[in-house]
Amino acid sequence: MTEPRVKSELWVKAQLRLCDMAFLPAVVVRRGDPDAGLVLIKVNRLGRGCELLGRRFNDDGERVWTVIAGGSEPESEASCDAYIARELQIDTDLWVIEIEDAQGQYKPDGQEPLRQKPRS
Repeated sequence: MTEPRVKSELWVKAQLRLCDMAFLPAVVVRRGDPDAGLVLIKVNRLGRGCELLGRRFNDDGERVWTVIAGGSEPESEASCDAYIARELQIDTDLWVIEIEDAQGQYKPDGQEPLRQKPRS
């Protein structure tokens, strides 16, 4: 069963409104395709690291938000920015939102983002 698709621009506007209601500063860093552009969310923890979130498919085939770059180190913002720069070379329709969230309140689509397991 396929899930209903919401236009990217509408989804981004909704996230900005939710952040505004939660008193979380949020901006669109890059506008992508208004209908079907993928969205990356850069969550800046303000000195306590930075995480980049993207939607991926889990093992059950469901779309979930996953931490795809960054971490708890202060220098993690550079790894998030590098990942975004690489993705923009591949996908010019990409949206990028940046949210300042020192307390870790933000959850896209109400989901706690999955953290990738470290490779052994």
